[in-house]
Amino acid sequence: MKNDTPLELDSDNEIARVIDEVMSSALSNEQYRQKMQRRKEVQDKRIAEAAPEKGLIIVNTGNGKGKTTAALGMVLRSLGHGYKVAIIQFIKGAWEPSEKRVFSNWQDQLEFHAMGEGFTWETQDRDRDLDKAGAAWEKSLEYIRNPDFKLVLLDEINIALRMGYLQVEQVLAGLAQKPADKHVILTGRGAPAALIERADLVTEMTLVKHPFKDQGVKAQPGIEY
Repeated sequence: MKNDTPLELDSDNEIARVIDEVMSSALSNEQYRQKMQRRKEVQDKRIAEAAPEKGLIIVNTGNGKGKTTAALGMVLRSLGHGYKVAIIQFIKGAWEPSEKRVFSNWQDQLEFHAMGEGFTWETQDRDRDLDKAGAAWEKSLEYIRNPDFKLVLLDEINIALRMGYLQVEQVLAGLAQKPADKHVILTGRGAPAALIERADLVTEMTLVKHPFKDQGVKAQPGIEY
C-alpha cells in the first residue's frame, strides 16, 4: 500500500516516538544509547535529503511578545556572517529605538529606517499614517529588490496591513520581486491569511501572561525598548 505521509511527518513521528519511549521507560544505558542512535539516524537522513539554501519569507505574528525580538536575533546572525541587512520600521519612529543605537556599530552592513510616527492612537491622523506607511513600503521595495542585501526586516508591517494602510496584494507582489536567495521577515500581530499562506516560516507568539496587562507594569528599558 502506498504511503502518502510526507517524509518530514514520518520523520517527526519517528523522533516523537523515540522521545516518548525514552521518557516513559526505565532504560538501561545500552537501550538509551540505541534509542539516541536511532534518533540521530532519522535526523541525519532528514538533513541529507533537505533542499539546498533558499531565500525565505518569514512571518512572526500573534498576540504574544517577542516578534520583533526574534527577528532581531536573525538580524544579528546575518550581520555575524558579514551579510548586508536592512530594517524598515512601519509603526515605530516617534521615539529613538535603542536597537538603532546598538546596530550603529554595523554601519557598513546595516541600513535602518524608522519611518513610522508611533502607534495609531498616538498619531490620530489616518491620512498621515497612510502616507507614512506608503513611504515605508516604497523604501522596503528598494531593499527587497536589491541583491546586495541578504536580509530585509519589515518590522510591524502586519499592523499596517491590518489597519488598511497597505494591501496584502501589493505586499505579495513586492515579495515576488525579491532575489531567490534573499530572506524577508515580516513582523506584527494579525498577519493576513494570504501572507501566512505565502510564507515559508510562520511563528505565532502566544500570549500567556503579560506584566502590563496582568500587573500594570509599564514598558521597561532593556525589555520592551
